Amino acid sequence: MPSPYRAIFAAPGTLGFSVAGFLGRMPLSMMGIGIVTMISQLTGRYGLAGALSATLAMSAAVLGPQISRMVDRHGQRRVLRPATLVAVAAATGLLICAQQGLADWTLFVFSAAMGCVPSVGAMTRARWAAIYRGSPRQLHTAYALESIIDEVCFIFGPIVSIGLSTIWFPEAGPLLAALFLLAGVWWLTAQRATEPQPHPAGEHTGGSALRSPGLQVLVAAFVATGAIFGAADVVTVAFAEEEGHKAAASVVLAVYALGSCLAGTVFGLLHLKGGPSRRWVLGVCAMAVSMIPLQLAGSLPFLAVALFVAGLAIAPTMVTTMALVEAHVPRSKLTEGMSWTGTGLAVGVALGSSAAGWVVDAHGAAAGYAVPGIAGVLAAVVAFLGYSRLRRPVPTREGQRERDAQQSEQPDQHVA
Repeated sequence: MPSPYRAIFAAPGTLGFSVAGFLGRMPLSMMGIGIVTMISQLTGRYGLAGALSATLAMSAAVLGPQISRMVDRHGQRRVLRPATLVAVAAATGLLICAQQGLADWTLFVFSAAMGCVPSVGAMTRARWAAIYRGSPRQLHTAYALESIIDEVCFIFGPIVSIGLSTIWFPEAGPLLAALFLLAGVWWLTAQRATEPQPHPAGEHTGGSALRSPGLQVLVAAFVATGAIFGAADVVTVAFAEEEGHKAAASVVLAVYALGSCLAGTVFGLLHLKGGPSRRWVLGVCAMAVSMIPLQLAGSLPFLAVALFVAGLAIAPTMVTTMALVEAHVPRSKLTEGMSWTGTGLAVGVALGSSAAGWVVDAHGAAAGYAVPGIAGVLAAVVAFLGYSRLRRPVPTREGQRERDAQQSEQPDQHVA
């Protein structure tokens, strides 16, 4: 491990919650694509599969920030364990109804109930922020590590989920995802020493974190970004099936995540000078441009290469997003603010996967790649229109202290 990454683990307890967070985040990449694979295996209906995945994402978008707001007030352990039990129970109900071939409405009910799944990534990032508050270099590396962990999940998660559902039995992928969630959250919340201190209700003035103009821009752009991810997942599975190698979809999607993982690893080693808003806009535009080659996909090898290149822009953009959230959201609402970006992604995944499912059913898999292409254009438009808001962070006392610390370190930073 390069020295900047090794250095952040010098703080006691960091390795433990990082590993637990990895385990708890595996369902992020397994559940949605697992549902798509399971339903397509059982019914052959990609429209239904995409709609169920969209229902889960939309429900998580509504419930996720509320759970994170309660975490900010009451602590991770008190909130995450009950929420996880509800999500796992709902997942169990979904699998039983799908296996028994019950009415479609039962599948939608349980998919919606699964939306109370906690944002484990926001919880681990909040722990890093509490440990390295006022140390921007270490926090930049920690956020990069978190993005790498996200992408490692997306490298192995789809392989495991799609592989189990196609080779063993259709419900195997979502079942294992639910078990990962339960084990990861329980392990994470058992580590009390690194849990951020909750903030009393009196500190939560000014309403939701989403009142921040900068956060509104980030969330809006992430809706379009999530549509890229959701559509790419559904269309890639369908494309691989049309090519006669459905199980290969997991490998192709893993290559997509691999590109992001490698870019995030390098990005975490850099100490960049200047504000993150410009880097963020460039990252969003790079993601939009990377969707163009997908429109020309004619084979799985070509698609894999195109997705690898597209993945290079993801992790650096995500790391920069977390830095912007910190600049625009008060410390007492940080977990909620991070969850709102996840909510934007979830809404986008819902819209993208649903739209892609219907396009695939109506016009075939190749036509489906127009959906992430359009989503990329929308993300770039939002980024450009909202750039001025991102350049003006919220003037909180906490944010000012952190910006002062950043400015004190800038003279010895190099431009990367």
